[in-house]
Amino acid sequence: MALWRAYQRALAAHPWKVQVLTAASLVSNLPFGRCSHVTCVPCTGSLMGLGDIVSQQLVERRGLQEHQTRRTWTMVFLGCGFVGPVVGGWYKILDRLIPGTTKLDALKKMFLDQGAFAPCFLGCFLPLVGTLNGLSAQDNWAKLQRDYPDALITNYYLWPAVQLANFYLVPLHYRLAVVQGVAIIWNSYLSWKAHQL
Repeated sequence: MALWRAYQRALAAHPWKVQVLTAASLVSNLPFGRCSHVTCVPCTGSLMGLGDIVSQQLVERRGLQEHQTRRTWTMVFLGCGFVGPVVGGWYKILDRLIPGTTKLDALKKMFLDQGAFAPCFLGCFLPLVGTLNGLSAQDNWAKLQRDYPDALITNYYLWPAVQLANFYLVPLHYRLAVVQGVAIIWNSYLSWKAHQL
């Protein structure tokens, strides 16, 4: 009970720092071995939420008073309900399409991932965020036309190298976890980009 009260005092004194440390502690204790939807989907949601917190606090410098909690929960929801299942499923499909583990196989997977999946994924993700933020179909379409090219180009600065290493060095059951670890930075960018109105 004393430990709980100490945690509550720390949370009241430094809410953002304590929340980030708590989230990091919870995520680091998740069983990543044989990563399944039971562990990876909530983990993806948590890491997307963390990415939004980083975006709002470190990139946008909103401060605690201006932090948009609903926006953070939207990113958590998207991680659990869309990103985790879709990306995790994609990795399984990709491994069936290109089953090998050689450097050439990893290169083929990376080209298919970045040439086919990434453009479609971003084209779904950005309007989904817009819809959850209450944008009309017309506003959502205009936002997609404005933000999609920049988001896709930025994607190509980061993900081809990450995915090449991921497909060559990381077993299938760890890939989503590895990508989501790197994706804290990417999620910060995506959250910032998706929430620019």
